Amino acid sequence: MSTKIYVPCDSSAVSLGADRVATAIALEANKRGIEIELIRNGSRGLYWLEPLVEVQTSKGRVAYGPVQTPDVVSLFDANFITGEAHALSLGLTEEIEYLKKQQRLTFARIGKTNPVSLSDYLDNDGYRGLINALKLPQADIVKAVTDSGLRGRGGAAFPTGIKWNTVLNTPSEQKYIICNADEGDSGTFSDRMVMEGDPFVLIEGMTIAGLAVNATQGYIYLRIEYPHAFEVLNSAIDTAYKEGYLGENIQGSGKAFHLEVRLGAGAYVCGEETSLMESLEGKRGLVRFKPPLPAIKGLFGQPTVVNNVISLASVPIILDKGGDYYRDFGMGRSRGTLPIQLAGNIKHAGLVESAFGLTLRELLYDFGGGSASGRPIRAVQVGGPLGSYMPESQFDTPLDYEAFAAIWAVLGHGGIVVFDDTVDMAEMAKYSMEFCAIESCGKCTPCRIGSTRGYEVMDDIINRRDLDKNIPLLRDLCDTLLNGSLCALGGMTPYPVLSALNHFPEDFGIDAKAGA
Repeated sequence: MSTKIYVPCDSSAVSLGADRVATAIALEANKRGIEIELIRNGSRGLYWLEPLVEVQTSKGRVAYGPVQTPDVVSLFDANFITGEAHALSLGLTEEIEYLKKQQRLTFARIGKTNPVSLSDYLDNDGYRGLINALKLPQADIVKAVTDSGLRGRGGAAFPTGIKWNTVLNTPSEQKYIICNADEGDSGTFSDRMVMEGDPFVLIEGMTIAGLAVNATQGYIYLRIEYPHAFEVLNSAIDTAYKEGYLGENIQGSGKAFHLEVRLGAGAYVCGEETSLMESLEGKRGLVRFKPPLPAIKGLFGQPTVVNNVISLASVPIILDKGGDYYRDFGMGRSRGTLPIQLAGNIKHAGLVESAFGLTLRELLYDFGGGSASGRPIRAVQVGGPLGSYMPESQFDTPLDYEAFAAIWAVLGHGGIVVFDDTVDMAEMAKYSMEFCAIESCGKCTPCRIGSTRGYEVMDDIINRRDLDKNIPLLRDLCDTLLNGSLCALGGMTPYPVLSALNHFPEDFGIDAKAGA
């Protein structure tokens, strides 16, 4: 009987040598006459341990990591195929503390299965939500999502059920479902992990969305920097068509849904839903004026649901176990779970899925293990390049949309980038202005001109020129960006700039006691 050995095909694991390790394991097993079944699974999200090799034993899956090609011979010498001890042994995978403390709903399968195996997906509760949805009236599907309390996981946190209900009740012969997979925020990788590690859950979620609002066509708008995800998604979509989970007659129901992947061209602003739709229509990615909302007049002028990858990937479990089940996780108006991504100067970089309510301090130290440098953590940026910089005094803030809003911060897509005490926060504020200037679509003056002027002002501040004039000017520019920009790119650039200025005034040449 062959032994199942799992080596991730996740692009981050591959970048760390997973392909080479998989090849070395196959060659060594063949050399020793040992029969194995080599399975390329998704990543568990413990990136400091990648490549993470797992072996199926009578006791469960045993993990070893990080494994490099030179380690393979010694692993076989130690009889790792039966789970024996080795210097890289981590014990039973499910007992690793980092994983054990999580509450994985959306990521329940990722790391356990072969991503492109439909049988693996079905054997692990896949498509149960869709089968339930096929039996329900459209309004009941929308109600289940509404009752779950699911809010947009892409950053805006708009209630998903309200958006779906608007599209459902807007008459049209053609409606669309768009998955925003243009994951462009710094320190974020949860969308990529889903698409590479469990593509069928996204396909299932989009199909349910299509059934719910009577949309027959879906598009996954994928950032061009994700070639592995592009390949995996297309393979899974082909399988779904062949097995009747996509097409004109889904599982004999007479209901139709079609799906395809479209690649973006690298513009950050196309992560904004109206720019994304312009790009999908073959136009330059410029922000549209709202109203009309995309739910009323979206892609090609038709009612359109635009949701993030994690939002759509959360739908199958809601339709499988019910809205109440999902709503029981979380706190306040932040229901369910959120995949948090720890990146930057952090010892244990990776993905943590847990119910809302964990604090930043718990994430940074209980999961992240503190800074990779061993120095004190001075600041974290939460929510991508447009998110606020949060000082140590705010580390006890719970992960909750309203709690973050109350301190002028954003939870966003759940990305957390960590900085130790060597960071210059004035330089980080300058970078935020530069980022906005580079990525602006140019349609509105505050963003196009304000960010360029902001970069110039920050350069003056860093060089300590006319601080009495330039600090108030910076605040004035931020006010213009905040209140005058057409979309969130310009409108949120003040978040990192002003939070850096307010919480770390000494880096701007300001006496913290005297103020600006």
